[in-house]
Amino acid sequence: MGFAVVVFLISLVLSLEGLVNGARPAVVNIGAVLSYDSVIGKVSKVAIEAAVADVNSNSSFLGGTKLNLIMRNANCSALVGSVGAFQLLEKNAVAIIGPESSSIAHVVSLISNGLQIPLISFAATDPSLCSLQFNFSLRITQSDSYQMAAMADLIYYNGWKRVIAIFIDDEYGRNGLYSLEDELAKTMSKITYKIALPPGATSDFISEMLEKSKLIGTRVYVVHVNPDFGLRIFSSAEHLQMITDEYVWLATHWLSTALDSSESNLSSLSYLQGVVGFRQYIPQTDQKDAFLSRWRELKEKILLGQQLNNYAFYAYDTVWAIARALREFLDDSMDIVYSSKNINTSMKTQFKKLKTFEGGQVLLDKLILLNFTGVSGPIQFDSSHSLVSGVYEIINIVKSSIHTVGYWTNQSHLSLVLPKNLYENMQRNYSTNESLGPIVWPGGGTRKPRGWVVADNQRPLRIGIPHRHSYVDFVKVMTGSPNPTGYCIDLFEAAIKLVPYNVPYKFVPFGDGHSNPNYDKLIDMIFENVIDAAVGDIAIVANRTKVVDFTQPYISAGLVIVAPVDSIKSNVWVFLRPFSVGMWCVTGAFFLLIGLVIWILEHRVNKDFRGPPKRQLVNMLLFSFSTLFNSHQEETTSTLARMVMMIWLFLLMVITSSYTANLTSFLTVQQLSSPIKGIDSLIASNQPIGFQEGSFAQSYLRDVLNIDQSKLVSLGSPEAYEKALLLGPNDGGVAAIVDELPYVELFLSQRKGFGIIGLPFTKSGWGFAFPRDSPLAADLSIAILKLSENSELQKIHQKWFCKSSCIVHTSSSSNPDELHFTSFWGLFLLCGIAIVASLLLFLIRAICQYVRFREIRRDLPSTEEPSSSKSCSLPIRNFFDFIDEKEEAIKNMFKQQKNQAQPQPI
Repeated sequence: MGFAVVVFLISLVLSLEGLVNGARPAVVNIGAVLSYDSVIGKVSKVAIEAAVADVNSNSSFLGGTKLNLIMRNANCSALVGSVGAFQLLEKNAVAIIGPESSSIAHVVSLISNGLQIPLISFAATDPSLCSLQFNFSLRITQSDSYQMAAMADLIYYNGWKRVIAIFIDDEYGRNGLYSLEDELAKTMSKITYKIALPPGATSDFISEMLEKSKLIGTRVYVVHVNPDFGLRIFSSAEHLQMITDEYVWLATHWLSTALDSSESNLSSLSYLQGVVGFRQYIPQTDQKDAFLSRWRELKEKILLGQQLNNYAFYAYDTVWAIARALREFLDDSMDIVYSSKNINTSMKTQFKKLKTFEGGQVLLDKLILLNFTGVSGPIQFDSSHSLVSGVYEIINIVKSSIHTVGYWTNQSHLSLVLPKNLYENMQRNYSTNESLGPIVWPGGGTRKPRGWVVADNQRPLRIGIPHRHSYVDFVKVMTGSPNPTGYCIDLFEAAIKLVPYNVPYKFVPFGDGHSNPNYDKLIDMIFENVIDAAVGDIAIVANRTKVVDFTQPYISAGLVIVAPVDSIKSNVWVFLRPFSVGMWCVTGAFFLLIGLVIWILEHRVNKDFRGPPKRQLVNMLLFSFSTLFNSHQEETTSTLARMVMMIWLFLLMVITSSYTANLTSFLTVQQLSSPIKGIDSLIASNQPIGFQEGSFAQSYLRDVLNIDQSKLVSLGSPEAYEKALLLGPNDGGVAAIVDELPYVELFLSQRKGFGIIGLPFTKSGWGFAFPRDSPLAADLSIAILKLSENSELQKIHQKWFCKSSCIVHTSSSSNPDELHFTSFWGLFLLCGIAIVASLLLFLIRAICQYVRFREIRRDLPSTEEPSSSKSCSLPIRNFFDFIDEKEEAIKNMFKQQKNQAQPQPI
């Protein structure tokens, strides 16, 4: 007895001495919460046990400390999992591994936060677990936000804009879906329909939900569930004949996990033909090969009923991450101490046994700073406590095998080959250089599916058409007949034939035919999914574009004013109207000026411009006017005169062409007049204004132009238009009617005495309406443009509205096409410069000749110079007499004087 006491005291002293000297604990507890029977839990349990055994087999790694693994089965239940976590913490576990379920991870994360125990998950991919709320949680796997960015890139790459999402209705499914919506929004795509499946959904329930989704029209399905029951979705889809060439099936990495874990051959899973999915890429290394070899031994030893999946690699690395952080923790002489200071010990439950890990924050910091290479690849955490960005393989199920068709990283995005820099974060952009290998789609074809269908024979497209009372030439619904007629119907049927796929449809009349329907309500029916589209004389206005998409406008339909007009009859002086008074005056003055200038330039050298004064005056006047008809008899011989004539004839050609064109328009187009000059004068007159019943013109006049409702008169037919305009504002009618241009054109083609006042004062058009983001709206817009380019659009217009004539009576202000001098002043200026330059050159040359002539006359003995005192005007008169002489005579005098000046031969 005494010996036992001595031994106890010696052991106690040695233990205290070891604590003082910072001795390592012999055993450190780590916990794991897994669902043993799940696809991920089965292999992860074996991998975690193998990793603990490997750490403990290396006694030097932790300096003699052993890891003691304590595991609890969550049984796929958040309640059971949380109870298991509490049990682990009661045993003073320094870290918790798992759980693989995001739903359970949410609850356990709250527990680990409260007790400052690091929680390291290798399979919970819920993006919300990265939030600051769970600051003691880490994740050795990729967040679903990263995977959903890859999924959005794949959808964008193939040009799909709308998808249907199938997801499991828990934290993992919902939060993954929210992340997908955010990523799709960046590429202007969206989820049009969501199928929420409860955990463990039956095949009958799945089939029922898939059957409903077939009515949507979108044929791109994104499946985000867990691997335990996800294959039921594709089995049900095959039973519903949804694995065909018009469908696209995309799956997140759960599918690769389920396939990698399955013992059965893919040939038995024919319903997966053409499915495209993601798999977390694990590089091929020696560590991975060694682990695979060991896994085969473990599998034979424990008779594991499934294959290895990627989560086993991450689970194995999780244990080594904890061991590495724990080694640094112990190397820093940190003690594993628990405290109950943060726990309410007054509670009369088992919770009073829970304690806070004092070194939890330090151990967490050690984990966050880890940087090593495991069997799954580089292990390093980013700012959100998730594994740094890695690589996804894009896989394609073809017959009985899995094909890798490309890769995705946040840096290179989609690529056919493996990028060089695999683990680097960069800002996403959407490059046109992205590429993938050939993909076999459902049905076995390699041609990319369109990704949506408008309708099928079982459910044709429901197209609403207005059942009008007036202007039925646009849309006419025949009583008892399913086939309407009209301009809009013909145009739609011509455009739908150019769409490169079949579109079954049926027309649904809207209205009673006794009054014009409200088109805003027709548009609301599309938004409320009562109809699928609307075809007719539907104006594209701002408030309607907020709820629907319109095609390319197929006709201009701005608002115009129609009013009674008086015809301006042609009179005997109509030929003067093309030019303004100023233009006529300037033109006449230039005719006289040109005649005078040509006479001056030609008088000395051209005999046609010499003779008696009366003859010269007549020639001068007739010459310039005869150039108008190119009938002048006189020829110009001097260079200066020809230069002037060249510019004058060009000016004359422009003036005569403009005059002829303008006079033709005055004689052929009937001019109309009205006291109303435009919308401003109509508003200022404060007289009643008519509008078509059901038209948006009423709201525009009332809300935009602020015209009082009492001044607006609703009219329901062309006959009511005519009657109201003829009565006038003083006898219960209206001063004018504001309506859309196509209606007014049709009204004016059948009645006389009315006309359009001014130009349209709004810019608008008619188009076909479809739900927002409808692909058919874009395809029909292209078809309408093709109809316009091949003149088919014009032919349809002529068929309905040009049976007699297409002349539209439009009023104009007084002399609207009158040409003014300002339109031609540049040409007149050019001609004037040529005249001035020619006259200056002529005058300089004449002065030089005159000076030489005076010198010759002074040298002649018989010549007497007149005295300057006799008259001051005599030199000027002599100069003009000199100019009046023929230049040829002067040149002969100069030549004779030159010959006399030369010495005579001896």
